Amino acid sequence: MYAGRFASSRRHLEEVIALYDPVSHRSLIHQAGTHPRVGAQGCLGVVLLCHGFPDQALAQNNAAIAEARKLAHPPSRAVSLTLGTVLLSLVGKNACLEEPADQLIAVATEQGFPLWRAWGTIYRGWVKVKNGDVAEGISLLRSGSTAYRATGAEAWMTHNIALLAGAYEIAGQVEEAVTMLDEALQIAGRTGERWREAELNRHKGQLLLRQEQSEAAEELYYRALSISREQGAKLWELRATVSLARLRRDQGRCTEARDLLAPVYGWFTEGFDTPDLKEAKALLDDLTPEFNSSMPMSTAARASGSGGGRDPGS
Repeated sequence: MYAGRFASSRRHLEEVIALYDPVSHRSLIHQAGTHPRVGAQGCLGVVLLCHGFPDQALAQNNAAIAEARKLAHPPSRAVSLTLGTVLLSLVGKNACLEEPADQLIAVATEQGFPLWRAWGTIYRGWVKVKNGDVAEGISLLRSGSTAYRATGAEAWMTHNIALLAGAYEIAGQVEEAVTMLDEALQIAGRTGERWREAELNRHKGQLLLRQEQSEAAEELYYRALSISREQGAKLWELRATVSLARLRRDQGRCTEARDLLAPVYGWFTEGFDTPDLKEAKALLDDLTPEFNSSMPMSTAARASGSGGGRDPGS
C-alpha cells in the first residue's frame, strides 16, 4: 500500500481476507499480534477510498470494527479503531470521528498500548480543531505526534503530520503548515511511504497559492496529478484536478478548467454524498451551468448522487 499502485494493494488485501481461516490460521494472531483479517479489512477501507470507492471503503471499515468487537481481542479492536479514524478523517466525516477516537483512547489506556493511545490523542486533537477549538486541538496533535514518535513508529506519520498541517492552515499559520508538509514529504522520500504523496504536494500547492505563488502552486498540482495517476489514486487525482481547475477558473480559463475536471468527476460511480464529490460537482456547475442538461443520462444520474456504486474495476 505504501509505495505501489492502489489496484495491486487492493487485490492483495482482498486475497488476505478471502484466504484467512479463523481456525487453521489461529496461530497467526500470536505472531502478528492482531487478527490478520481485521487489519486487512481496515487497510482495505483506506485503499478503496484512495482508489476512488468511498462507499465500499466505509463498508469495509464498518465490517472491520464489527469483527474486532465480536472477537473481543483488544489489540485487534485498537487496530480497527485506528484505521477507522484514518478513513473518517480522509473521507471528511469529521463529525463521526469523536466516538472512535475516544474509544481508541479508552482501549489503549486500559490495556497499556502507548502507540494507539498516541494515535487516539492525535485524532482527538483533530476533532477539537474541526469543532473550533484550534489551539487545544493543535496542542493535542503535537503531543500525540511526539508520543507516537517516542514509540519508534514511523508508519502513517505522513498522514498524522498532514493533519497538523491542516490545523495550522485553519489557524492561519501558513508558514508552519508548509513546514509540516515539507517534513511529511521528506519522510515519504526516506521511508518509501508514498500513499499520501500526491495529496501532500497538492496541499502544499494550495498553501503556496494563498501566498500568491501561483506558478509554484500550479507546478505542485501537476506533480500531484502525475503521482496520483501513476498510483491509480482516483481520490487524490480528483482533489488535484479540482485545485487545478479552480486555478484555471480564476485565471479566466473556464473551458480548460471544465475539460480538466469533467472526465475525472465522471469516472466516479459512488460516494456522491462525500465532501470531495460535492465540491467537484459544485465547481463543475459553476464552470458550466448547462453541465447536467448536456450530459448523457447515465452520467447525469451519477452526478446527481443516484449512481449505483458499481465498481468498474481497476
